[in-house]
Order: sequence, then structure tokens, then C-alpha cells
Amino acid sequence: MRLEYFQMVDRVVSLIGDTIMVEARVPDASPVFEGHFPGYPLVPGVLLIETMAQASGWLIIGMQGFERMPFLMTVKEAKFRSFVGPGAPLEVTARLSHDGSGFAVTEARISSDGKRIADAELVLRTMPFPNDTIAASMRARAAEIGLPGSVAP
Repeated sequence: MRLEYFQMVDRVVSLIGDTIMVEARVPDASPVFEGHFPGYPLVPGVLLIETMAQASGWLIIGMQGFERMPFLMTVKEAKFRSFVGPGAPLEVTARLSHDGSGFAVTEARISSDGKRIADAELVLRTMPFPNDTIAASMRARAAEIGLPGSVAP
């Protein structure tokens, strides 16, 4: 997990049917923790939402064979159940519950050491990749994290 670069997913564990499971480890040190909070470092809730959105995005990209790029549009029913600090291992799952009309809906969840951390329903807009550069960058990142069916350009 590279918080400053918004690379929240370290590894795809599985993509089976309409569900993906990914892993991430919160870094031990990050400039994010200098302000959130001094002396009591916590991952901001918005970054946990982003982590679920990225897992959902990789699910959609994997299921659609890199045909469309997902963009987070709506966060519904988000709940934070516990705090996450430096070094925490995260398991993130996302399940596709709807795909059509240019939108996808996922149900996502984060756990750490078997403890539920956060969950949300996410709506993502799917569109053709804006350009070849971002498509190649996404393919390269997908290969780095082990997304099934991805091949680095």
C-alpha cells in the first residue's frame, strides 16, 4: 500500500465469478500519519473508502477484460467499525451486485485479522479508457498486483 500514490491494493488474492479478494498492508510510516493524527496514527476513513473502491475497480476491470475503466461516483451505506493503524494487514472483498447502463454497483468490505473494519455499497461509472497511456498504466499495475488475465504492456 502506497498511500501517497493512492496505490491501495498490494495483491489480488482471487477473482472468482463476481467477487474479488485483495490484500494490502498499511505502511509502517507515511506522511499521512504526521497529520492524522500526531502521536496516534490512523488511516483516514476516506482512504479506506478508496481502498474498497480500488478493489471494486479491479473487479470490474478483470471481469470486463480491460474494456472499460471504472470511476467512483457514489458511496452508499458506508460504515466504519474500527480503526486501522500502521502495519495493519487488510483483506478487502468486493462483489458485483449490478452491472449495466454504464454503471456498476459493488458491495465491499475491509477486514483486518478477522475483524470487520469497514463496508460500503459503491457505485462506479464505467467508460472507455480515456487514452492509451492510462490503459497501459492500468495494465502494468494490474500485472504488478497479480490481477488474473493481466499482461503488462
